[in-house]
Amino acid sequence: MLITHEREKLINAIIFFAKNTRFLGKTKLCKLLYFLDFEHFKETGRAVTGLDYFAWKMGPVPTALYEEVDMPEPDMAERVEFLEKPTRRGPMLVVRPTADFDDSHFTKRELRIMKGLADEFRDTQADDMIEATHLENQPWHRVYVEEGHRQGNIPYELALRKQETESMQDVIAERRAFVKHFREA
Repeated sequence: MLITHEREKLINAIIFFAKNTRFLGKTKLCKLLYFLDFEHFKETGRAVTGLDYFAWKMGPVPTALYEEVDMPEPDMAERVEFLEKPTRRGPMLVVRPTADFDDSHFTKRELRIMKGLADEFRDTQADDMIEATHLENQPWHRVYVEEGHRQGNIPYELALRKQETESMQDVIAERRAFVKHFREA
């Protein structure tokens, strides 16, 4: 049986970003996870967390996590708190870890990407990150603006440049066949 550990990676990525960035609320968390998954996909042909992202007005949103934040599953609730904090602009949902970060399921590449994102966006507010996800030719922009698919699924393949797409498609197909083989075994 093939074990991917995507759920463990998701929860620990949340803990990592909560411990290594400031102003981590729901929106900033969604953006960091999006950058993590799409950057890793660009390099390897697979996501880290296994989340699906959708093109909402304010940017890419992993809707399953977005909804879970309101009532976390026990495995997440044991290690992360989502608290409402008053701000000048109104209440903000703040992410607070209640467990230590466990890097045991991550590859060196995944850890490098997470660290780079935490360093780059450590003091960034969510509003400033929204702009970074809305750039022309980026996956959200292509789905939401160019194709007009409001709340449409953002395919990971859109992270690839045209010249990379064909060779990475072969890698992706091989991985899917590999995963299918072990799931059927």
